[in-house]
Amino acid sequence: MTSNGVPEGAHEWVSLPDEEHNTTWLFDVTFLESNWTCIYGRGCLGVLTGAAPELEEGCCSYGAHMTGEDDRRRVEVAAARLTAEEWQFKSMAQRRHGPVRVDKSGEIVTRLTDDACIFLNRPGFAGGAGCALHSAAIARGEKPRHWKPDVCWQIPLHKQEERVQSGHLTVTIRQWNRPDWGAGGQEFHWWCTQSPEAFVGTRPVYEELREELIDMVEPAVHAELESYLHQRRSTVTAVPHPALRDRSLRG
Repeated sequence: MTSNGVPEGAHEWVSLPDEEHNTTWLFDVTFLESNWTCIYGRGCLGVLTGAAPELEEGCCSYGAHMTGEDDRRRVEVAAARLTAEEWQFKSMAQRRHGPVRVDKSGEIVTRLTDDACIFLNRPGFAGGAGCALHSAAIARGEKPRHWKPDVCWQIPLHKQEERVQSGHLTVTIRQWNRPDWGAGGQEFHWWCTQSPEAFVGTRPVYEELREELIDMVEPAVHAELESYLHQRRSTVTAVPHPALRDRSLRG
C-alpha cells in the first residue's frame, strides 16, 4: 500500500455501456492517461533475456502471430509492395515462399531471419533499421496499421473479448503485459509498459495512440471515452502509473 492508500500495482478503470451492440467496454484509465511512448531506437532495451539496445530489435525479436486469415492477407499484400531498398530480407522471403508461415501448433506467424522477425531491417541496412512495413507505409503517406500485423500496430494496447452465455460481450482495452506473451514473457529482461524508461512522452496515451484506439473501439464509444478522459484531466488528479509510482516507493 502506498502512502496515499493506493495499492501497489493498482490501475483505475472506467466501464462504458454499449447497448446497441449488447457490449460493455472496460478501459484501463491509468495506462491511457499515462505518458507512455514508444522508445524504439531511443533506448529500448528489447525483449530478449538480457538488455540489447544495440540490436534495435524492440519487440520484434520473436516475430508476430497473426489474428487470422484477414490479418495474413493484409500483411502479404503489403509485403508484395516492398522493394529491396525498403526491405533487407525481401529476397530471403521470396526464397522461403513468403514472409508468413503456419507453425507446428497451427498458428500463422511471420518467419524469423537471423533470430528476429523477417520484416525487421537491422542496423546498418541502407534503408534504415526498424520494421520495413512501418517505414514503407510512412514513406508512401499511408498508415502503418494498414500494413502491419494486428498485434504489431496494437501494442502496447491489448484488446480482450469475453462473451457470456447470455450473449453479452465485455471488451477490455488495457496495457500489454508480460503474461500476454505467454510463458516466454516472464523471461524478458525488460518490457516497456512496466518500466519507467518508456514513460517519457509529452502526451497521454489516449492522445498519442488516438488513431489506434479509433480502429479498436466502436466510434460512438471512442467519442464517449475521449470526452470523459478530456474532462477528467481537468477535474481529477490521476493515479500515477505503477511503473512510476512503485519505483518511487522502492526509492
